[in-house]
Amino acid sequence: MILYPRRGVAIPSAIKYRKLEETGFVASCPSIEVFQASRWLKIDYHYILFHSCHGKHMETETITAILERAHKRAEEMDLPYQGALLPAEALTLLQEAPAAKLVDVRSRAEWDWVGRIPGAVEIEWQSYPGMRSNPDFINYLSSQVDQESLVMFICRTGGRSHQAAATASELGYTNCYNVLEGFEGEKDATGHRGTKGGWKAAGLPWVQS
Repeated sequence: MILYPRRGVAIPSAIKYRKLEETGFVASCPSIEVFQASRWLKIDYHYILFHSCHGKHMETETITAILERAHKRAEEMDLPYQGALLPAEALTLLQEAPAAKLVDVRSRAEWDWVGRIPGAVEIEWQSYPGMRSNPDFINYLSSQVDQESLVMFICRTGGRSHQAAATASELGYTNCYNVLEGFEGEKDATGHRGTKGGWKAAGLPWVQS
């Protein structure tokens, strides 16, 4: 049994699912109780039924919409790969799209000192100090990411990841995307990164040593 604080209504055998925007709680009910639940909560019966039965379809639509926006950006920016993503879009694809990979191409120093993204594949594009190009980048990539995978590249602000996505596309990766703004984003008015655009400023998952 789950108690909904907003209305103080308890519904037997309720099960959690996505948030219903109109009511402000997270739950649904088995179909046998759905009509009664709609009366108790004063929301539309068909709205509950649709969301409880078609959640997977809604996820697919979300992925499709994100990829369409990414492709449109690539066309507008004349990019040599499949698309350009915002950080939040990249996280959604990483969590929901089958076999999607996020490749963090920053330097080891940046991973250690600035922060890491949980679940990302870490392959340096350039090494610190000196920012020397990594001659084994593609070898490391091919050993960890299939060429048919949806692969998203991220760096500090989007420059190195753009180069990585372009290079991977040239060498046979057919589904490459760049994460715009990168991990830290551009500097703000005080000269600091991590507050103006980027993965960190968006409040997405990251960890620090």
